[in-house]
Amino acid sequence: MIEIPEFKNQELRQQALTHRSYINENPAKGDNESLEFLGDAVLGFLVGELIYKRYKEKYHFTPRELTRLRSALVNEEQLAKLATQLGIGQLMRLGRGAEKDNGRQSPALLSDTFEAIIGAYFLDSGIVPLRAFIKKLFIPVADDIAFPGTKNNPQRFNLVDFKSLFQEWALFKFRENPQYESYESNDGKDSDNVKKFTAVVRVKGKLYGVGEGKRKQKAEKRAAEKALKEVGLI
Repeated sequence: MIEIPEFKNQELRQQALTHRSYINENPAKGDNESLEFLGDAVLGFLVGELIYKRYKEKYHFTPRELTRLRSALVNEEQLAKLATQLGIGQLMRLGRGAEKDNGRQSPALLSDTFEAIIGAYFLDSGIVPLRAFIKKLFIPVADDIAFPGTKNNPQRFNLVDFKSLFQEWALFKFRENPQYESYESNDGKDSDNVKKFTAVVRVKGKLYGVGEGKRKQKAEKRAAEKALKEVGLI
């Protein structure tokens, strides 16, 4: 069983597990938003490196296939599953409101906290131990996604580009491209809060999905993923 790695700096680990709702109600040094921002960037790099070496060099995946695989590995749903596997939901420090709203089961909070743990472990121990942890955690998942239809995982979807797949659906259904709108949505109270973006996707004026992310592109991908769930394609 894979667990959260050991930290030399326990305060840094605690900060990574602290949601801003907890800070609003309890004395604490800081929440995990900046660590989440760092973790998102470091995770994208290390997962990209991992799949390039494993699937480009060995199996000759195309750049498009690598991009789709990376998107499938770092989307909100997948990171939430990994967070649950690591027991992060039980360890998060949440405010009363977030607790009441089932924050410990929220895919958004779980995935964000997972990214914060990645950022904190990078600061705590450096790139080499983090790379080893990422490989141990992600290789089994990546293999399942990259090679669907095996006896161990017969129902997994193939490499999905969420925006492209939703565009194909919209063109087939309505002969129109989806329309995305993105805007900055930082609702935090501290001036140091990291920027967040919200994206919405519509077809013929109807709203199909809403997503959030540290970048506009990530928010749009999450919106497309929600839209695909809404129309029953994933």
